[in-house]
Amino acid sequence: MTVTVGLIGAGAMGGAIGTRLAQTGNKVHVFDLDAEKVAELVAHGAVAASSAAAAAAASDYVITSLNAARIVDIAVFGAGGVAEGAKPGTVIIDMSSIDPEATKDLAAKANDKGLRWVDAPLSGGAPKASIGELTLMAGGDAKDVADAHNVLKYVASNYTHMGPVGAGQTTKLINQVLCGLNFLAVAEATQLALDAGVDAAKIPVALKGGRADSALLQEYMPRYVAKDYRRTGRIDNMVKDLNGAQDLARRTNTPMPMTAICAEVHRLLTAAGLGGEDQAALMEYFKRPEEVSI
Repeated sequence: MTVTVGLIGAGAMGGAIGTRLAQTGNKVHVFDLDAEKVAELVAHGAVAASSAAAAAAASDYVITSLNAARIVDIAVFGAGGVAEGAKPGTVIIDMSSIDPEATKDLAAKANDKGLRWVDAPLSGGAPKASIGELTLMAGGDAKDVADAHNVLKYVASNYTHMGPVGAGQTTKLINQVLCGLNFLAVAEATQLALDAGVDAAKIPVALKGGRADSALLQEYMPRYVAKDYRRTGRIDNMVKDLNGAQDLARRTNTPMPMTAICAEVHRLLTAAGLGGEDQAALMEYFKRPEEVSI
């Protein structure tokens, strides 16, 4: 059974999600302030909407894929927003990565307007979205989370209900702590191999199946060696997520010393002008002083 979806946000992730939904036979009504991004999705079979309200009015479900809670709030509850056009009982599926407490506030506002809210942040990035193999961690009422799966089954192979609204976002912060530390550990190990004269390109093969193996080791050590900085994510987005994890840690009085170090490395690279680069650009942190050109 295919579905009709309003998609609000057609950036790197929203575009990949929308393309996958359209290519699997679903009707996608897309709205984004960037007309070029909308045009790219239209070329893949989506329909351009004049506003977020119009996209919602034409759809049975609404997905938001945006960069911050403030932007989600405006897109849903602002003038011309989703709430103006959505039918009563519409499930809003927020696939953004935002603060769990902000998510609870947004869900409460949606409920006051007769709308349902599921937070379903993702792991796997645009490459996994394009083949329907995202990992999604969902928060919300059990019925709403099950209903949202009617849409999300087209983009995800792993979909877990983590608890009430906000639980998905909390799980995503934990995911980002694990990813951020792993990205940095693999980069550091790559540099050690290079400096020690070991063929670093062979290390993922040598360690495959062992306890040090991971998806990030297999994907990123070859990219680190090759200085392959093609973007599938952004360093400054990791800063945002690690900041969120540290905020949560302060609220729960959880010590996270390694996360603090990882966040500082990401902030340093962002301050150096590399915030828009892929995680592969972490290798720039290990440059010798004579190699630095920025």
